[in-house]
Amino acid sequence: MLDIRQLHYFITVAEEEHVGRASERLHISQSPLSRQIVQLEEKLGLTLFERSQQRIRLTRDGRTFLAEAQAFMTHAKRLEALARRLGKGDEGGLCIGYIENAMHSGVLPNALRSLRATRPKVHVALYSLQSSDQLEGLRQRSLDIALLCEPPSSNDPDLECAQVLSDPMLLALPKSHPLASKAKLAPADLAGQEWIAVKHQEGILGHDNFVAACARAGFTPDIHMEASEPLTALGLVAANLGITMVQESLRHHASASVVLRELPWFSYRTPLWAAWHKVNLRPLVGIFRETLLELAQPGTPA
Repeated sequence: MLDIRQLHYFITVAEEEHVGRASERLHISQSPLSRQIVQLEEKLGLTLFERSQQRIRLTRDGRTFLAEAQAFMTHAKRLEALARRLGKGDEGGLCIGYIENAMHSGVLPNALRSLRATRPKVHVALYSLQSSDQLEGLRQRSLDIALLCEPPSSNDPDLECAQVLSDPMLLALPKSHPLASKAKLAPADLAGQEWIAVKHQEGILGHDNFVAACARAGFTPDIHMEASEPLTALGLVAANLGITMVQESLRHHASASVVLRELPWFSYRTPLWAAWHKVNLRPLVGIFRETLLELAQPGTPA
């Protein structure tokens, strides 16, 4: 294996064509420098210099070796600079898992925009996955950050998490619906309506929690249709096929034919969690995690 220090010595001597001047430039004595050059030649089995009492000059093979050595040292410097940028999190890649609400709510786009503003060379790969698959991805280290609806267990040996969004719900009504213009809405107003439920691919847990929250508020939704995600439900409301509830962060996705109403007495919220592996081997992962937490919705526990 070549010694980079010896290569550096060789290049300096070759450029100066004088051991004395090279030793001054390298701040070492002439005798150790000459020994290093001889050792390099012995290691290579190659005569690099023609020597005389007056001067030292490269052989033909030495000139060929010099060009390659200079290219090697240039690449080594670039590699060192890259390592320093990676160590500071200025470059590298991120693999991020997410559920649809992370995108629709703006949590993920906002965090990526903030990251891009300070670290434009970072490469990001996004994977739309169910929460269970994201947790497995974190354990297998195929994902760096996960954005999911349910956090890992509080005593999980490998993973940590923080809530980044706690989204209130809005009632979505067709613009022509009688309740759309009513000044105040009570739980009894919602009991006899045709509801569109949002049942995510994540499973029935979130749906059951929503129905339980409705019961606590004083009404049971009469579900006539089911949608797999909230934007579909909003489209069905716009088509005058029923009413639904969607996250407040989706307000800007509603069409002009949909009226959104706040329900102060309805306490159910849609959470979004960020999770990551406890063993963080790369600064960039920690930087993006902190970005997510800094941008967390006010009032969301972090």
